[in-house]
Amino acid sequence: MTRKLVEISADIIQNQVSTTPMSPDELVLSLQKVFRALQDMQKSETDGTVLDLARPLEEGSEESGPPQLSPRESIQQDKIVCLECGAEMRQLTARHLVSHELTPREYRKKYGFTMRTPLSAKSLTKARSKAAKKRGLPEKLVQFLEAKKQQKAAAVMEGSPAEDSLTDKASKIPRRKKSAP
Repeated sequence: MTRKLVEISADIIQNQVSTTPMSPDELVLSLQKVFRALQDMQKSETDGTVLDLARPLEEGSEESGPPQLSPRESIQQDKIVCLECGAEMRQLTARHLVSHELTPREYRKKYGFTMRTPLSAKSLTKARSKAAKKRGLPEKLVQFLEAKKQQKAAAVMEGSPAEDSLTDKASKIPRRKKSAP
């Protein structure tokens, strides 16, 4: 059975190395850690005991948690590093943040990002901006805002309510007050 655990450990580490580059020392530590975890799981299965996943690590093993980057350093040219777990990706998605029980808004607030800061790699943000400009979105936005401003001015001049039903509905719905935490 020990042979099987070694093979399983090797497969797990091989998959991990394919997504995250690791030094030889990190590779050995990870392999040992995974092997120990699998041994503990096997032992708990044979004994019929419940495995305590919340127990502290042994002194001999070192936990290399998420890299200690500043929030500013976490957004890099070709990747963004999750400050919660250290995962590297092109975009920090809401789905990923759910695994940390955070929303994008809470994540930004926790690490001091402005609400307008995109949680994506700089190259991805530039590519999206370039694509939007190529489609003419900034000009279309300016035209839309001008048309809306003229429509409101015309409605005020006539003395009739604005024709935009969305703004009418929004103004009639009372806003909820934030509850105290």
